[in-house]
Amino acid sequence: MTIALVGYGKMGREIEAVARARQILIAKIFTAENNANGAGLTKEALKNVDVCVEFTTPDSVLGNIDAIAAAGKNVVVGTTGWHDKLADIKQLVKEKKIGLLYAANFSLGINLFYHIVTTAAQAFDKFDTYDVVVSEIHHKDKPDSPSGTALALGNLIIQSMKRKREILHETAHVKIKPEQLHISSARVGNVVGKHSVVFDSDADSIELVHNAKDRRGFALGALIAAEWLKGKEGVFTMKDVLNSGI
Repeated sequence: MTIALVGYGKMGREIEAVARARQILIAKIFTAENNANGAGLTKEALKNVDVCVEFTTPDSVLGNIDAIAAAGKNVVVGTTGWHDKLADIKQLVKEKKIGLLYAANFSLGINLFYHIVTTAAQAFDKFDTYDVVVSEIHHKDKPDSPSGTALALGNLIIQSMKRKREILHETAHVKIKPEQLHISSARVGNVVGKHSVVFDSDADSIELVHNAKDRRGFALGALIAAEWLKGKEGVFTMKDVLNSGI
């Protein structure tokens, strides 16, 4: 399989290393220098590419998706901060007859963690003595807060617990409402990523934790997603990949 990397930060370099080990050819690498406003993502530039793998910024991602779709290529999107435009992107994917797979986090472990948290939230929703909170810690250079993964966990809990209907991800200066789910964030040092979900009652506390050791797991998941997406049409998530048995 042949891919194009769109974005070449820490994740791009990790994907390059893992791709080499999996014998996946990287035909093109697009950076801010050769792809301003998606201008580098032309049909000619992508002619030998099966799937593009996009890890850039919220300011760049929509332009990149537009250009990749216009070139008729499938794309795996790891950038967050654009999901409010998902309906528009689904229409674009349908019109251009391409495949797009997006995730806030491509780690296989975190996607299994989503399943565990969903199951736990559904179970604890039956017992109103338990409250729930989400917290995350990342390295000091991470631009967004809270992380896309923390928000994804929050949305899963909102969908699974009838008594939680609103996410609060700012500092709570007053007593929070019972229907609010608090997500807290911290930025320090070089922490790759740690996400915790705590179910707490007067009697006890149950904590579920995912602690990423390095970025290799994210890169591996993104490449597995790219291999899975090759030749497909439609909009998918990592849940589709895992449900397929890979």
